[in-house]
Amino acid sequence: MTAATRNRTPAETSDSIADLLARANNGDPVAWGEILRRYGTLVSATVRSFRLQDADARDAVQTTWLRLAENAHQVQDPERLGGWLATTARRECLRILRQTNPVPNISHTAPDTVADRSIGPEQRAIDADTTQTLWNIVAELPPRQRTLLQALFTDHPRSYAEVARTAGIPPGGIGPTRTRALRQLRSRLNNHGLGPDA
Repeated sequence: MTAATRNRTPAETSDSIADLLARANNGDPVAWGEILRRYGTLVSATVRSFRLQDADARDAVQTTWLRLAENAHQVQDPERLGGWLATTARRECLRILRQTNPVPNISHTAPDTVADRSIGPEQRAIDADTTQTLWNIVAELPPRQRTLLQALFTDHPRSYAEVARTAGIPPGGIGPTRTRALRQLRSRLNNHGLGPDA
């Protein structure tokens, strides 16, 4: 490799990028590693510019790379891969931001649905207040986590595919996102004196 070749930027090595994309499309981990090395900072910086919650930012970066994995064979201008990745990352961030509250606000109906008619009015008032506090705490969670919990914990259960569409995450991301959301919710409930020890 000559000094001139070593000093060329990724945008100037279109043949090399085309070769990397072809090899990556065939599952070559070395090619993927090189693409990540060349463009990882660009993708991360693009996502960071949207100031998403950490978990959402990680999801946006991962989804951007997933889109490349799915479409590497269709990239027509390898020398413009940086632009393609930046555009894909921006679109993913915007999609996440649009998903902030697609589920109707169920906090107004929840107290009625959990009230037991056989208990006295004082206990119903306490239960309603506790339920409202719970949903207020859920509303403080990051948008994607809040949307997921609202979609999962309703009186009308839905399939995971529908919940994933509503929350704007892949079905395989429901479990990890739910775990993060419940961990944060548990911590906030303890701070409000509503944890298991209360």
